[in-house]
Amino acid sequence: MTVLDLSLAVCEYDRCKAVLDGRARVDGCNIYPTAIEPEEAFHRAFKYQEFDVTELSMSSFTMLTSRGDSPYVGIPAFVSRLFRHSGIYIRTDRGIDDPSKLKGMVIGLPEYQITATVWIRGILEDEYGVDVRSVKWKQGGLEDAGRTERSNLDLPADIDLTPIPSDRTLSDMLASGEIDALISARAPSCFLKGAPNVGRMFPDYRAAEQDYFRNTGIFPIMHIIGVRRSIYEKHPWVAVNLYKAFLESKKLAMYELSQIGHLFVSLPWSVMERDQTVALMGEDFWSYGAYENKKVLETFLRYHHEQGLSKRLVGMEELFAPSTLELTKI
Repeated sequence: MTVLDLSLAVCEYDRCKAVLDGRARVDGCNIYPTAIEPEEAFHRAFKYQEFDVTELSMSSFTMLTSRGDSPYVGIPAFVSRLFRHSGIYIRTDRGIDDPSKLKGMVIGLPEYQITATVWIRGILEDEYGVDVRSVKWKQGGLEDAGRTERSNLDLPADIDLTPIPSDRTLSDMLASGEIDALISARAPSCFLKGAPNVGRMFPDYRAAEQDYFRNTGIFPIMHIIGVRRSIYEKHPWVAVNLYKAFLESKKLAMYELSQIGHLFVSLPWSVMERDQTVALMGEDFWSYGAYENKKVLETFLRYHHEQGLSKRLVGMEELFAPSTLELTKI
């Protein structure tokens, strides 16, 4: 079998470190890793296809898959997952005492198509009845003026999305009251600096997210791993070998989280935190695998379609190399 030289770009998450440092080997491959922030990986992968194997935005990847022109094939290693109730910031002087009150409001977002905002809009609609078409969406940079959508969007006419002025930021506009709310993966500086009349929709977002999980069983998926399509088509065995390496890397990270004799994480009660998470979410709380995450994936794909980002409803199996959907059991 030919040994492949593969470049890899992924953030240095605990669950990926063993792939990056070689403890979790990819059989048949020499890996040349780059530990990189996700946004940079997405830009370099989608615009320039620089990497053979890379972390991918779930939303951008779904959009390209729906169009039939994705340069990458997915592997169901969900290296980034996050609950997103923490990412809704509001003007506290607008009477928004319940998420349902966001109907008809002016809400800012860094980009309409990024995965975090897809999840937040979907949760607001499913759980609180806030139809995506009932909101005036304002797109722009959170802290840096002039940010635009990085993907070409072709949204339905009844979705009201317009850019903010090119010399303004969303954080400034929330602080000044020019927008009623803001959804963002990152906290705006006006909130961090304690600007008056700016707060979180869910001040106790941990409790809200735990309730959400109890009610839905959903732990949102943000990013997946993709392998260059041309490599996969020539060497189809590479998909499962990569997947097994990422599974092994996660296994090593979870072992380290559970060790109380000596702490791998610089938090005094990290093991208790892990145990409390297991009590709520189960032993394999950070699960990989398409069928193991069928409800999560199908919910996201429905949101993506309902919000106008994919013209058709993408099927879960379309995202992944078929051989990774079900590993052989012994």
